[in-house]
Amino acid sequence: MGKVISIANQKGGVGKTTTAINLAASLAVLEYKVLLVDADPQANATTGAGFEVKNIKAGIYETIIDEVPPQNIILNTEIPGLDLIPSHIDLVGAEIEMLELPNREKVMKHVIEKIKDKYDFVLIDCSPSLGLITINSLTAANSVIIPVQCEYFALEGLGKLLNTIKIIQNRLNPELEIEGFLLTMYDSRLKLSNQVVDEVKKHFQQMVFSTIIHRNVKLGEAPSFGKSIVEYDASSTGAVNYLNLARELLQKNNLTRVKESEKIIDIVE
Repeated sequence: MGKVISIANQKGGVGKTTTAINLAASLAVLEYKVLLVDADPQANATTGAGFEVKNIKAGIYETIIDEVPPQNIILNTEIPGLDLIPSHIDLVGAEIEMLELPNREKVMKHVIEKIKDKYDFVLIDCSPSLGLITINSLTAANSVIIPVQCEYFALEGLGKLLNTIKIIQNRLNPELEIEGFLLTMYDSRLKLSNQVVDEVKKHFQQMVFSTIIHRNVKLGEAPSFGKSIVEYDASSTGAVNYLNLARELLQKNNLTRVKESEKIIDIVE
């Protein structure tokens, strides 16, 4: 049975979609079967996975609102083992249309349950909000990864997100866990980045991933080519970071297939 992980933070620009795409790609490269679900109306995960949004005829919106079977809209990416449920701008209207639905917070859960057994991991890229679609994504998930950028105001808004997670745990999904806080956009040259790392680790301790995603030009370039970082430049710092994150995630879930000596790759700065 596939593990469903939402990647969420209502604060924009924290590396959420970058993490969704590249963690999914890294897990696939490590020979796990992965489904990436784009649950953001901006559809950045869809374009970042190599698809033109204008060519998308059906996506997550149609599964939620029109009850189109999810297996009918799954797209195969260029990476073997990585599939995608795409998104498009119509998803903006889904929250209003869902207000009248019974069990509106669990619509996506019912969709994911139909297909998750075919995958080792299902990663959901959430929109930068705490609206009904994000609540659906968290209700459907086993756990959540929270990206936190190594910049000023890094912890701003996290309290609201954690409160939302707590409410969902109490009322909708008691099995939801925090997979971990992921530090992103780290620049070792900046004193501020190091201060944020220390502060986040002080607050959340063992819940913080050991892997830190460094600020990297190649990571920013890859989506414009419709590629993950492991496709665009497998030797870049960004690719090494996300492969390390995938390995760490596998270790946490006792799924690693690699030797102890190969679990973490040292980065030469």
